[in-house]
Order: sequence, then structure tokens, then C-alpha cells
Amino acid sequence: MKILAVDTSAKAASAALLEDEKLLGEFYTHSGLTHSQTLMPMVEQLLHCCRITLPEIDVMALSGGPGSFTGLRIGMAAVKGMAFAQNTPCVKVSTLEGLCYNLPEFSGLLCPVMDARCGQVYNALFRWENGVLHRLTPDRAITISDLKAELQSHSQPILLLGDGSPLCHQTMQLHQLSLAGAANRYQRASGIGLCAYRAALRGETLPPKQLQPDYLRLPQAQRELMMKKNLEFNGGKPL
Repeated sequence: MKILAVDTSAKAASAALLEDEKLLGEFYTHSGLTHSQTLMPMVEQLLHCCRITLPEIDVMALSGGPGSFTGLRIGMAAVKGMAFAQNTPCVKVSTLEGLCYNLPEFSGLLCPVMDARCGQVYNALFRWENGVLHRLTPDRAITISDLKAELQSHSQPILLLGDGSPLCHQTMQLHQLSLAGAANRYQRASGIGLCAYRAALRGETLPPKQLQPDYLRLPQAQRELMMKKNLEFNGGKPL
């Protein structure tokens, strides 16, 4: 099974090509350029280097969220555009779940966190057991203080990963908490592809037209509009 995977959920962007669980190639950039500038050139060069064409791809995988609203939309549009032409089945992977495939050998509690700003992170908790990843919580937007209170109840080693992990590690300062190394800390398309491979074996694919991002919370502009309407309804007094 040949899988083309992309991740545009945060500031870095990446594209990976896998054959089953074998990584054939991966391009990664964190240069400050926009995903609209970098993603498709990376995909084109990746396919060229691996001597594989789009019609040969069996499954297209992408990070479906949570993450940057703009980044998710760019990745979604790119995958839909490539998949529509060949009617290639797609797999949408939780960005948080994909992160855990960076560290399949860790035996404690995996705590991926992505910076959601305003004192919040996108988070879920996972554990590897006998080569199988077990989800312990749903994907959620949670305050750092609430996550710290939850993690305090766990005695086993806890590993932070994701772009929000340095902030959480500095803020929480729990003795059982450690920070993943820089090479394995951030979102990568290879993790999305590995997760998608297992999902595809279970038959969990979608036609490209059904792909929709999972934002977990409303866009900032919509939240501000709702707050403004609430203030107007309550005579200018906050709820």
C-alpha cells in the first residue's frame, strides 16, 4: 500500500511517502514560508525522488486537526485536489494521534500538546501497549492549568511532545514530566502516514469530498463576534 501523507497543522510543513509501514521519503520545512508556498513543491519533489506518480498512490493521508485553521485548510485543499482526479481514498488523522507515532517505544503516558493560545492547548492522552496505540481521552482544547491538575493524578512517566510542549514543560514543572527531544517533538507527515496505514487496514477511509477539518473550537473572529453580541444583549456587561 503506497501512502502519500501531508501535515500542515502548525508552522512546519511536511510530506511523506510510505509503502505500508516503510518510510520511502519525507520532506520537512520550518522556514517561515507559508504552506501555500512550500507544500506542493515538496510533494512534487518527493514523488520525483521516489520515482512514484500520483496514480500509483493507494491512499492519501493528512492531519485533519486540531491545529492552525489556515494550515489545516491548505492541507485539506491540496489533498482534495490531488485525490479527486484519481478518486483516491483518503484518511484523516488526528494531529495529536499522529504525533504519538514519533515515539512508539515510549512506555509511559504520551501527552501531545499544541499551542492553542489564550492559555489553552490542544491535547489528548495516549499510551502504547504491545505495539498498539490506545487513546485515553478525546482530542480537546484545555487550559494549561486544568491539564496540569489532571496530570498530577498520574504517577507514571509522562512525555510531552508537540509545539506546545516547551511551554507546558516550563509552566507545569511536575517531577514525572519530561520533554521529548527536538528530533521527535514536532508534527511530521511520516507519523500521519503510519497512523493512516493502520486506519486504512481497518477500512477507515473517506472519499475526498467528505474531508472536513476538525478545529475543536470556533475561529477567533467568530468567537469575538459572539462575545460582542453577548455584550450588546446584556447591556455591555460581560457574562
